[in-house]
Amino acid sequence: MKDEAWIGIPVRRTDFDDKAEGAAVFTADMALPGTLHARTLRSAVPRARIDRIDLPSLPEGYHYVDRSDVPGSNIMPNAISDQPFFADGRVNYVGEPIMLIVGPDRQVLSDILGDIRVHYTEEKPILSIEEAEAATGGFIHGDLPYFVSYEYGKGDFERAVSEAAFSVEDEYRTGYQEHAYLETQSMLASFVGGAVTVYGSMQCPYSVKESVEAALALDPENVRVVQLPTGGGFGGKEDYPSLPAVHAALASMKAGKPVRLVFDRKEDIISTTKRHPSRIRIKSYLSPEGRILARDIDVCTDAGAYAGLSSVVLQRLSFSVCGVYGVENLRVRSYAYATNKCVSGAFRGFGGPQAFFAMEMHMEHISRRLGRDPLAFRRSHFLKQGGTSSTGGLLAHPIRLDDIADALKEASRYGEKAALYQKASASAGCRKGNGAAPLRGIGLSMFFHGCGFTGSGEKDTLKAKAKLRKNRDGTVEILASSAEIGQGSLTTLRKIVAKTLGIPIGDVVHSYPDTARCPDSGPTVASRTVMIVGRLLMDCALEMKGRWKEEEFEVARSYVYPEGLSWDNDRFQGNAYPEYAWGGNVVEVEVDPVTYEVVVTGVWGAYDIGEPMDERIVAGQIDGAVAQGLGYASMEVLTAEAGRMLQDNLTTYAIPTSADFPRTKARLIPNPYKEGPFGAKGLGELPLVGVAPAFASAVGQAIGRQVRRLPVTAEYIMRLMDEEADDGD
Repeated sequence: MKDEAWIGIPVRRTDFDDKAEGAAVFTADMALPGTLHARTLRSAVPRARIDRIDLPSLPEGYHYVDRSDVPGSNIMPNAISDQPFFADGRVNYVGEPIMLIVGPDRQVLSDILGDIRVHYTEEKPILSIEEAEAATGGFIHGDLPYFVSYEYGKGDFERAVSEAAFSVEDEYRTGYQEHAYLETQSMLASFVGGAVTVYGSMQCPYSVKESVEAALALDPENVRVVQLPTGGGFGGKEDYPSLPAVHAALASMKAGKPVRLVFDRKEDIISTTKRHPSRIRIKSYLSPEGRILARDIDVCTDAGAYAGLSSVVLQRLSFSVCGVYGVENLRVRSYAYATNKCVSGAFRGFGGPQAFFAMEMHMEHISRRLGRDPLAFRRSHFLKQGGTSSTGGLLAHPIRLDDIADALKEASRYGEKAALYQKASASAGCRKGNGAAPLRGIGLSMFFHGCGFTGSGEKDTLKAKAKLRKNRDGTVEILASSAEIGQGSLTTLRKIVAKTLGIPIGDVVHSYPDTARCPDSGPTVASRTVMIVGRLLMDCALEMKGRWKEEEFEVARSYVYPEGLSWDNDRFQGNAYPEYAWGGNVVEVEVDPVTYEVVVTGVWGAYDIGEPMDERIVAGQIDGAVAQGLGYASMEVLTAEAGRMLQDNLTTYAIPTSADFPRTKARLIPNPYKEGPFGAKGLGELPLVGVAPAFASAVGQAIGRQVRRLPVTAEYIMRLMDEEADDGD
């Protein structure tokens, strides 16, 4: 069955049968002899000093675990390391872990939790970007209201502004988004003989390993981390799992038995990381003919109570916010503000959805104000091969944005529908009342996603490694720490190796990563698994093919930074990413003028991901990403009051189902990347980042108003339709 190995041709996913049949062993299913359970005592207030804790006596076999039980560092290693594993005398957000209760009966643990009394001296919390900006003291950390700020530019900004005939200025806001993975955060740890093994749901086994080593003060050889089948991640299982992993490991060390920690849904929503809320201001300076000469962009995110990954999310957001447009004069400033709310962190798209919503709506606004066709206006500013990115990096590879736009226009009939709906909206005005026909609109967005770690992260920070092992029976084993989180990597990486070696896929073995056997291939994030780890495995396979007559041996490869790339991290100048994937979306809607409900009647996408490794897996990634993006755009409302999430279950926090949106009509635009395996680039995040602006643009056209906020709920539409029309709309 060698033909199964051909790249692009769909094959049966290797993890399908176990999951479909219920045979997959998730963390909650795993049984070790004598396993105890753990529950977490969490802060009930957003900001306070802990004065004392009244603890009830524990039954035999039950234990408390807190800061005093941490033999090593109580701070989680991260991009900026500031978050404690356990609260140490104070709390900074509702849901912050204070201690664990460990024992054999979960109901007894719940009863004990209910009997604990925490006495606080509460302090005035900072609960928004605006409150952080206005603060003159009383900062959460240090002497500044933000964890990090960045500024970069391009060209001669001041000269371009002086030459401009007029300007257009907008402000855009986005809210939280919950990961809503099917499997909540869950870990099981077993401490035996001075060494610990941690099993669990995660994206980054080596990040978990680093945290456990630091907290338990153990040598690397005494910490083993094993990923189990993981019921979704979306970035929520990137850095956060280090907290429950350390908690479970410390509990096992103290209790002398295996300990399992599984969050319930309410606990997961209240306490775990979210997509960053944002406020983005864009001011574009234009020539008399309507050419954009310069842009001034101000980005603010709500990072929550600890920095976590906010610095690197903010970097990507800052580079993405310039969009797919070649503007020669730029000034970009960005801030990640500290607030007394749950920590914002990694989420699929990593700042891209916030950035492209703002830029694409801004481009739509400018085109309407100029009386120009929105697509034609965008085309006139597209980045081109041979040009430079917002950070001045040479765009050396083909950029097929025009082909993407053409594909979208043809498939959706965007041009004629946009003209028709715009005319209808202008003539009918703000139609309301019983009997009124649905208001129709169509919107478009263009976008990219930088594949791999930002800047020189792949070269200087990750330094990814991968191995192949040939066994005596002729099978080949993949040894890499890339995690399967539903995206199909267990299958895709096997296909790459099988194709390179010319052997059946069934002869390639690949299982969930185990740090005792797999080298550190870097985290499963940033749309890097296939492009970077897949290429390492391809190179391993090429060497193995030349040594095939040997019975048993291993081949290893380390990441080599592509020639011609450079990055100055101090000035944010150069190639921000090794390569880019490009895309576009069109969304068509009907808005009920009575109920203000929105029905999506069509979704189209065109994507340049290099060459697809498996068409069925690609289609699944696109469909899932588009649904997640439309959920973010339209229905996923998550708000905080006094620092506490109001929507704390999957009834009050609505996520899309298969019945909510039509299937995406997607087209792939071939554009092989020579550094990727068989021409592949990144896929996982690209189809999500541009969906929201296309939806918002469609709704805006339908109601004759400019949309400046996500999500676009019925309540928001009602308020917009009660307002006077915006200038230019």
